[in-house]
Amino acid sequence: MTNRPSWLRVRAPTPAQAAGMRVMREVLARHGLRTVCQGALCPNVVECWGAGTATFMLLGNVCTRNCRFCAVPTGDPGGDVDEDEPRRVAEAVSELGLKFVVLTSVDRDDLADGGAGLLAHAVRRIKRESPATCVELLIPDFSGDPRALNGILTSESDVYGHNVETVRSLSAKLRDRRASYERSLTVIGYLRVGLAGRPARVKSGLMVGLGERRRELRETFADLREAGADTLTIGQYIQPSRSAVPVVRFVSPEEFEELAEEAREAGFRSVIAGPLVRSSYHAAEAFEDGCG
Repeated sequence: MTNRPSWLRVRAPTPAQAAGMRVMREVLARHGLRTVCQGALCPNVVECWGAGTATFMLLGNVCTRNCRFCAVPTGDPGGDVDEDEPRRVAEAVSELGLKFVVLTSVDRDDLADGGAGLLAHAVRRIKRESPATCVELLIPDFSGDPRALNGILTSESDVYGHNVETVRSLSAKLRDRRASYERSLTVIGYLRVGLAGRPARVKSGLMVGLGERRRELRETFADLREAGADTLTIGQYIQPSRSAVPVVRFVSPEEFEELAEEAREAGFRSVIAGPLVRSSYHAAEAFEDGCG
């Protein structure tokens, strides 16, 4: 299935958006940074960069895992870590005056802590230099290592996210063998328990159009709520490369509205759903009343 429906077409940037994108590119290049917008071929780069928001991808652009839905290169980074990256990210955020920032990373199974320490340090640097900026951490599963997750919990992030990606029946077919549906739920539950008494939110994300059934989505909503997620994103899977798994179907905007309502009925505090939604797309919308 290759022909995309009209609702997946992305508009050309307005002059104001184009100007914002130029500024973002210049700052990213000067600080030697990368964003998910670039690395994961996100369709929302015009809108997000034009609005002065970004999701920074730390710890390199080579992932140690090989999920069938992802365009990020797979390989062995050999333990290489740019220890200065948190400082540069914090400076870029301050320079751009960003109000909401998402920090994420590739999987780094080659590192003892999976990169958790650097991610937490980056959050603290941003909070120190831009205390009014809301920060969301979108983390890998760190192989379920409590030490790595505890390190993440020491940061001052306003949102802690981990994506379950898909329904239980499709997880093993689509995700790397080292990931699993149950492990993702366990990570979300660990975050929720570790954040007890703190106002930070716990977030997860799902792709649809991969062959999942409506009943399975409702089951996933329930599983995520039971684990402790209070915020959810639901978006259309779009095949990022020829080698990636193909789209099974395109979900209509009307069905996304229905899914969003079902997720709210399941108890989610905030739900962002739509054809072009990604885990970091319109991330600040769920927190219009302020972080926490």
